[in-house]
Amino acid sequence: MVGPAAKRAAVAHLQAVMSLSERRACSIVGADRKMIRYRSSRPPDATLRGRLRDLANERRRFGYRRLFVLLRREGEPSGINRIYRLYREEGLTVRKRRARRKAVGTRAPILVEAMPNARWSLDFVHDQFANGRRFRNYNLQRPHSSLKYMTPAAYAAHLTATDDRLRNPDQLRRSSVAPTAPLGVQNPEALTAAG
Repeated sequence: MVGPAAKRAAVAHLQAVMSLSERRACSIVGADRKMIRYRSSRPPDATLRGRLRDLANERRRFGYRRLFVLLRREGEPSGINRIYRLYREEGLTVRKRRARRKAVGTRAPILVEAMPNARWSLDFVHDQFANGRRFRNYNLQRPHSSLKYMTPAAYAAHLTATDDRLRNPDQLRRSSVAPTAPLGVQNPEALTAAG
């Protein structure tokens, strides 16, 4: 399916090269004349596009979802659909890695622990110096999809806060079921006698 921009370009080409009228060019291309005359009232996206390109160049393995999280952290109010549209228009697709050779044999699945901090994994980011020497600076910035798009440090702080709330008995204490006595009533016998 051809988009509106391509149809506008085709109509303009037919008008310029073959000197056709707008009506005739639109009927050949199969475009509505209102669509051809439409001019977008959307504000320009130049600043957002530039920032999106910069982030994508800094972090080449990030897709549009993680770039959206980073932009949202910087205070960008745009929704994920707009970020995805700009991401596609700028041609910022993640390069696919070559498939690794599959290991022979079966692997035992990793057991998922029921409580936080029962199993630790290190999340490293790999890079290399200009002279070719490789190094690996532990992830402090990269949002993780398995951690609800939070950084490992932010997720650990969230778990610690949740664990502290659960350990605090004052937080778990329930409110009283019965309403308090009316003003002036000292003991329950007075309530039964009055009532």
